[in-house]
Amino acid sequence: MVPAIFGLSGPVLSADERAFFRDADPAGYILFGRNVVDRAQLRALTDDLRGLHGRDRLLICIDQEGGRVARMKPPVWGAYPPQGAFAALHDVAPASAIEAARANAECLGLDLAEAGISVDCLPLLDVREPGANDVIGDRALGDEPLRVAALGRAVLDGLARAGVAGVIKHVPGHGRAGADSHKALPTVTADAAALERDLAPFRTLCRAGAGVRPTIAMTAHVLYTAWDAGAPATLSARVIGDVVRGAIGFDGLLLTDDLDMAALTGSIPERAARAQAAGCDIALNCWARMDDMIGIAAALAPIGADSTARLHRALAATDIAPDRADERRAALAAQRDALLALLP
Repeated sequence: MVPAIFGLSGPVLSADERAFFRDADPAGYILFGRNVVDRAQLRALTDDLRGLHGRDRLLICIDQEGGRVARMKPPVWGAYPPQGAFAALHDVAPASAIEAARANAECLGLDLAEAGISVDCLPLLDVREPGANDVIGDRALGDEPLRVAALGRAVLDGLARAGVAGVIKHVPGHGRAGADSHKALPTVTADAAALERDLAPFRTLCRAGAGVRPTIAMTAHVLYTAWDAGAPATLSARVIGDVVRGAIGFDGLLLTDDLDMAALTGSIPERAARAQAAGCDIALNCWARMDDMIGIAAALAPIGADSTARLHRALAATDIAPDRADERRAALAAQRDALLALLP
């Protein structure tokens, strides 16, 4: 198995993709708007991917956050609020905010599970800081670490109730970055003491009791001078070993953020190899360019035993939703909307 997640070029597999994926056997796939038409098409696509590998449990992921980040859109699927709405509600009614976030995530998760998608790249545990770039913005669950942790736990719980695994991101924290890592490398110069605030939500969830700890995380393409002035977190053995695995205590499957982002330099296969050498379990490559995917497959060592165990653990609780989830979804949406109506 190649320890990579690859994108697809369209709503069905091309002949070249089918042949390459069958041979390379990647750990999983990520879907975007270009892969999504309607319910029947999307479920047929995810069934095709499972059939290609003969695995009922397959890492098929998507960025379905709500607000401005949504690959599955109305009118086929429901509209979901940005995650920041639950942070705003927390100012008014904390318990209601947690219930609203949980109901929203379960509702959203039912959409994904019905489509055969097993992983959602949510929640963001990035703590918002004044003056930071708006790439995180209203995608964040707030500016107070304990609140972010509480709402993030509710999101993970809601997704899990729908049979979908969540991904905590962007570890060890993107909330104070002054640049959009899609476009440039953000450099964070805060000292280690200040960065404890960024680590707090991740640490809180990752050191929780067995059975409730997050099983998948995604790195930040951010340079933290306090930890490693020479490499962004995704490519830094020091940050991954000492901070992500050490100070935070994350013991699950670690994905890179998209390797195509302008924060990183070098060829895409070189970036993948550097991320693997730094300690990432899985290289994420979103854009379905065949030359890059072939290069990544050649550049990466086969998935190791530890990474394989983490992958199996991450997928252990995923399942495909029953064919008829409409009533449950409607009730959850109504519950969420009634709670969000408490906002002034």
